[in-house]
Amino acid sequence: MPTSSTFSPGDVVISAVSLLVFALLDLLDFILCYFYRFLDVILEGNPVPCYCQRRGRDERSDGEGGEEVSETLHGRRNLFREMGFPLWKAASDAEEERGELRSPRWSDCSCTSCLSWQERGQNKLHLAVMEPSQDTKQVGRKKESDTDSTESVVFLHGFLSSSSLWVETVFHNLSEVTKQSFRMVAVDLLGFGRSPKPTNCTYTVREHLDMIEASVVRPLELNSYHIVAHSMGCIIALAMAAKHPESVKSLTLVAPVSPHITELNHVFFRVLVMFAVICFDTQPCFDSTEEEASHTALNKLAERRVWPPFLFGCAVMSWYEHIGRTVCFIFCRNHSTWEWMMKLVTGRRALSFLFMDLSKHTHHSAWHTMHNVLCGGAKLVDKHLEALRKAKMPVTVIHGDKDQLVPLECSYNLKSKLPHADLKVMNGRDHSTVILGREKMFTGDLEQIWSSSSNSTQIPHTHI
Repeated sequence: MPTSSTFSPGDVVISAVSLLVFALLDLLDFILCYFYRFLDVILEGNPVPCYCQRRGRDERSDGEGGEEVSETLHGRRNLFREMGFPLWKAASDAEEERGELRSPRWSDCSCTSCLSWQERGQNKLHLAVMEPSQDTKQVGRKKESDTDSTESVVFLHGFLSSSSLWVETVFHNLSEVTKQSFRMVAVDLLGFGRSPKPTNCTYTVREHLDMIEASVVRPLELNSYHIVAHSMGCIIALAMAAKHPESVKSLTLVAPVSPHITELNHVFFRVLVMFAVICFDTQPCFDSTEEEASHTALNKLAERRVWPPFLFGCAVMSWYEHIGRTVCFIFCRNHSTWEWMMKLVTGRRALSFLFMDLSKHTHHSAWHTMHNVLCGGAKLVDKHLEALRKAKMPVTVIHGDKDQLVPLECSYNLKSKLPHADLKVMNGRDHSTVILGREKMFTGDLEQIWSSSSNSTQIPHTHI
């Protein structure tokens, strides 16, 4: 596995600037905590306290399977809180019990499109389904019927995405043989796209998996199927495959997240450790043990660095509950206005699905999914990989060597835990372009995986 231990002067400068910028962001989030608490009390009456007021609590979900709500929700460090600045008094258990989260909240969008799941009156995920039929180009709603000769493929998207990723990149590039013998099912995960976004939900891996089973597996009577997942969706896919190893014919993970990263690869983290020891007489949690896997995942996948810009955005939205809520208030709540402006500037009638998907969530759904799936789900990965190893399930891992969001190291670590997995490294590709820009070739690779893992007609494999 390739490693790097040298740092350029540019790394040192970026790390120093990052330390200053995130100290200022700590202050801003500290102030916004007061601001939102005040408005929530006025506009919602008796809201559930934010996680700043619930720090240090060992909150758990229903306990089935021992799954915990991620420690990162309560254990995110803030310079000004650690220095003992006054804050709202900690919320009591009684206050939390009385608190209510309205749906939607005053800071969420309440347009018809965003609330369509409430109007439908069905607590089921939105699906984009391509059924095998004579009209092979038709993409529509799910059908209740299925045939023994039809195979199914379930697609799970990543963070801040939707089923549109698979419809636009894979569905339109399938070969005729695949269109005739496979049913494609792309899922909008809970809290994203056109799926429900409830506020009485903490969006754990278990809750995501339960919704997929209730919306896809049982209604479509899927007894045998393939899974394809990207980024965050890989954690849910691993849980799904580990729970139903007898049903999953193949598992394809694209740029998967793995918590097993122990090396501090950047000067910034070393500076942060020294700063924490000097100021607080403590050490930040960067351990890779199961207990600290959530913190390890957060520190690696959302590094507190100003460069590259996309990583900076991920860090801001992951570390700062109230700054993240402000961004969602400005962008997601007013997405119709932003879409109109983009169409006016670009002169296009239809915007890219990548842009449209960025606003199809609430702060509550994105915040909890980030922490309870990307971070909290890290504790479960070892157990799931062991189940796949024992089942000898066909697993293919595809990762770009230029991925700066989820480092290639993640896939090497996964491969070490799952030796029989087939790891394909895409040269010159990053987190998005591992799919985008090579849609035809990517789809052909998927078809070859499905063909080799099933008893269906062999699919001709071509590279373009």
